[in-house]
Amino acid sequence: MGRDGDRRRTQAYDVELGMAVSLAQQRDEDGFATAYRLVHPGLLGYLRGLVGDDAEDVASDAWLEIARDLGRFRGDGAGFRGWTATIARHRALDHLRKQKRRPRTSLIEQDVLALPGRADTVDAVLESMSTKWALGQIRELPPDQAEAVLLRVVVGLDGPAAARVLGKRPGAVRTAAYRGLKRLAEQLTSGSGPEQAADAARGTVKDET
Repeated sequence: MGRDGDRRRTQAYDVELGMAVSLAQQRDEDGFATAYRLVHPGLLGYLRGLVGDDAEDVASDAWLEIARDLGRFRGDGAGFRGWTATIARHRALDHLRKQKRRPRTSLIEQDVLALPGRADTVDAVLESMSTKWALGQIRELPPDQAEAVLLRVVVGLDGPAAARVLGKRPGAVRTAAYRGLKRLAEQLTSGSGPEQAADAARGTVKDET
């Protein structure tokens, strides 16, 4: 029932986003402002997981490119989220290369495991995390798992869309995301539970999913 509700909210969100993007492509400033408002928080969270404190600067570069190339975009609201995430990822990797640091990405295993969906406990864990605390924990995951979790949970992409952003197979990205979420849940339930997480992150906004 909860997942049905989440699905309906996501669909409504993408309908609103699709309409805003359509208006923005007609040079409607309010349409662009709405698209920015809907997409930017997730995009910024994703970039924080990739480049840390430089996320704001990288996001600014990404939005300049998004605004410049908006007329070339073809698709709906969900497609726009994937398109903007791809642009943001490219800008993040460029930024890391300029800093002569290795990107926080790596080749993920190609085998596709038959893993179950996210457990209810994992959903509860994610909902209890604050944005700041959660991103810090996600960045400690293996790079492939971290980026898969960021795209699935923070940006809100489905498996195929996240796979397109990463240039990987959907099954492999799904596996990485599941393992990352499971690892986060285990960390929280072994010595650093939701209560400690909440105390450590008091004053920060809660994670928006």
